[in-house]
Amino acid sequence: MFVGKYYNSIDSKSRLIIPAKFREDLGEECIIALSLDKCLTIYPMEEWNKFLNELDELPKSNPKVRQLKRFYNTYAMKGDIDKQGRVTISQELITMAKIQKELVTMGSNKFIEVWSRESWDEQFIFDDEELDDISKLAEELGF
Repeated sequence: MFVGKYYNSIDSKSRLIIPAKFREDLGEECIIALSLDKCLTIYPMEEWNKFLNELDELPKSNPKVRQLKRFYNTYAMKGDIDKQGRVTISQELITMAKIQKELVTMGSNKFIEVWSRESWDEQFIFDDEELDDISKLAEELGF
């Protein structure tokens, strides 16, 4: 399970250091994919395979489903985690996620999200009104 938030950066060789608390659950191989939220997601191989199986259960005759499958398979790459806990990210994914240097890496239960620090700060600095909205949404969803 991935939980918590960490501030880190990407180096000049496009390597991200995976927070130490995430490494054991992630393993030595992972999949790095672009999220619909324009951040990166890092999946343990087992979770990525489960995700792909869920996609495969969707109706293949639906053109929007095929488009969704193309999105996830095109903007994903296999990552190998080195002994220092680093993984190299493709320049294409870095550009699409608008990553420059500073990052926020956070646990999202079964996978990790990697946000550019600017994107994170724009979207996730919660004031009292936004916290009330989240509370109302949770209530609407019966949570």
